[in-house]
Amino acid sequence: MLRKHINKNSFSRFFILIILFTVFVLFSAFSYVNAVSDNISNGVFRLHVIANSNSEEDQNLKYKVRDALLEYMNSLCSGVFSKEEAINIAQEHIQDFENIARAIILDNGYQYNVSVEVGQYNFPTKQYGDVSLPSGIYDALKVNIGSASGNNWWCVMFPPLCFVDVSSGIVPDSSKKLLQENISKEEYDLITNSSNNSELTFKFKVVELLENIRIKLANN
Repeated sequence: MLRKHINKNSFSRFFILIILFTVFVLFSAFSYVNAVSDNISNGVFRLHVIANSNSEEDQNLKYKVRDALLEYMNSLCSGVFSKEEAINIAQEHIQDFENIARAIILDNGYQYNVSVEVGQYNFPTKQYGDVSLPSGIYDALKVNIGSASGNNWWCVMFPPLCFVDVSSGIVPDSSKKLLQENISKEEYDLITNSSNNSELTFKFKVVELLENIRIKLANN
């Protein structure tokens, strides 16, 4: 009877240790993900354009609006070296962005309304050349065209990653330099991982998984 009681107590203590270890691991993982996600999102300013519908015409119109807005933003931010500067400039010229988008829409024969705003939005994992940004909440310039029920177009306005050389799939060195200046070395290595380091790949997947879970929970 005494031996049975001791075995039961030993099992209970072991079970409690397993639970405590699991809680510690999960807490550490979530803390790491929060820190990494915040640091990465604090270094980039993104663009989110939503088409009126998924028709070929509306999707083509979306790209024309995108190109015009990027050209304007690039002209404004040629001497910008931080995300905060880029956001401030975008907010100061928010009406200009809306006017440009509306002009493109009208020039192409459409009467769609358009809204442009700066805020924080959920983004899925996206790859820009040899840079991958995990899913998460990012500051962005959001453009809704018409009913905004079509496919999204996502990109990074700062550092400028929108016009990546598709043929080579390589982000320009100037953009990478801005990335390095706005995030830590660990986060930079995580999203570039040019050496295909297995540890970095695993960490990226953990960040991606937990961020997706957090976004789903926030939306429910």
